[in-house]
Amino acid sequence: MVDLQDYSTHVIRRPFTRVLIANRGEIALRVIRACHDLGLKAIALYTSADAAADYVELADDAWLLPGTTAAETYLDVPTLVDLAQRAGAEAVHPGYGYLSESPDFAQAVIDADLVWVGPPPAAIARLGDKSGARAVAQRVGAPITRGSDGPVASAAEALSIAERIGYPVAVKAVYGGGGRGFRTAASAAELPEALASAAREAKSAFGRSECLIEQQIIKPRHVETQCMADGTGRVLVASTRDCTLQRRNQKVLEEAPAPHLSSEQLDTITRASQRILAEVGYAGAATCEFLLGSDGRLTFMEANARIQVEHTVTEEVTGVDLVTWQLRIAAGQTLPETFPTPRGHAIQFRINAENPAQNFFPATGTISRLREPAGPGVRMDSGVRQGTVVGTDFDPMLAKLIVTGPDRATALARARRALAEYALDGVATLLPLHRALLEAPAFTTDFTVDTKWLETDFMPGFTADEVAPGTAAPADETTDVVVEVDGHRLTVKVPSALLTSVSGTTVPARPTGLGGSRLRRRGSNRTDDASALTAPMQGTIVSVNVTDGDTVSAGDTLAVIEAMKMEQPLKATHDAVVASVGVSSGDTVKAGTPIVTFA
Repeated sequence: MVDLQDYSTHVIRRPFTRVLIANRGEIALRVIRACHDLGLKAIALYTSADAAADYVELADDAWLLPGTTAAETYLDVPTLVDLAQRAGAEAVHPGYGYLSESPDFAQAVIDADLVWVGPPPAAIARLGDKSGARAVAQRVGAPITRGSDGPVASAAEALSIAERIGYPVAVKAVYGGGGRGFRTAASAAELPEALASAAREAKSAFGRSECLIEQQIIKPRHVETQCMADGTGRVLVASTRDCTLQRRNQKVLEEAPAPHLSSEQLDTITRASQRILAEVGYAGAATCEFLLGSDGRLTFMEANARIQVEHTVTEEVTGVDLVTWQLRIAAGQTLPETFPTPRGHAIQFRINAENPAQNFFPATGTISRLREPAGPGVRMDSGVRQGTVVGTDFDPMLAKLIVTGPDRATALARARRALAEYALDGVATLLPLHRALLEAPAFTTDFTVDTKWLETDFMPGFTADEVAPGTAAPADETTDVVVEVDGHRLTVKVPSALLTSVSGTTVPARPTGLGGSRLRRRGSNRTDDASALTAPMQGTIVSVNVTDGDTVSAGDTLAVIEAMKMEQPLKATHDAVVASVGVSSGDTVKAGTPIVTFA
């Protein structure tokens, strides 16, 4: 448990005109727009890699952060506070991620006599500490599951608790969030590594490694409430959301309102959310997350003391601008008696720089072509443009596509149209996965999904090509070429191998299908018998699991690499014998560096 005496239970509330945004990308741009809607000046912080980003150009003022990595920039509290003061900011908005749920950062902002656009530091501390949040939920009568009373001190203690509450268990980083620092273990053999991995990832992303243990709910849905509190005791629940489609416990797609909730279930999570936030003296935007078991049982999971990535879908179905309300509450305004009743349905698709055909491994590159969708019911919250270089230092989220309709069926139909219009070349993204998900009856019509459905049921049959967008297509595939015949624009398919040059000008080969994504021929059994396992991108080696002379099988984890704040297992693609290991734990490697060489 945290020492709450270190943190204030109050925040400074007063009118302000200049807001520093301690974040980057699409959420920084979202806050900038909210500031401008309220007539406020927005101050951006950026690294040299983001110097030409839209959020930097659209801000009223911008200051360069020294350093390149997250730890050197958006996680450096003294530097952020110093720049806020030098820039003449009167308030600080943290966005989400980074230090948005850091009571230390909130307290440092308040100590500098700046307005913190968020809840009191003590409220952040009580909710950000998952063991403390669990105790709050228990005290106000919210439904909770069995687990440790606080962080576990060792693997031995974790094993003892798991034996008492029963497997499978969930390992949760006390100060984690966004799926990072979360692992599951189905047996005593898996638990020690799950604990170690969750602790490492949480330490890397949030600076703290403590973990707790809870009984895992089997085949649950993930539902949550979008809340807003003004510090007077009034807590409004704007709408529910469903965030069940996840991989490695990180959300891929979200929608509002949550489908198929009974009035009793809705009442349970609404009342629990209001009581939890009122108990800690909350002010600002918050999300309370619950698991809905296949038996209909609800369990409180955690509360996020910040605006969420998926706040957009709630805004679309309620008409409530949640980010401007964050700013209004920070300036001393109070909430209305109620928010509008949700109308219609909205779905958000996260456009992450990740390759779904390679176990969602983070992707890098330069966006060589970008066409974003538009039209009725379509909203784009984007942080990139054509020419943007996607690196490894920050979160892989590039943009968010939000589609709204009068009902879920219409929203799904508009989503199909919007995703068909969406084109993004040069960097692998989740776009092919999103298009495929909209053809899956388990999600679109039956709604029989659970939080593991995407990984265990859907992905094994996913057939997106593993060739990265922007690279040359295999010789046996075709490429779309646009020609004009008597003024009639036609698209014809020609063998990719024939596209060499015309009149001395190279013909750009673009893979068949919108957005630079192709579907691999079903039934193809491509295998990789490479003589070495190489780093797929720049990152840090977390662990090496083999030594010279070991015999490995296809699917074995040979090493773990950390990139974009996430740990990624590197697996053997075929049976082999290890000839040599070329790296050690802690090494920083570039893409293509040999990790393990096979005999």
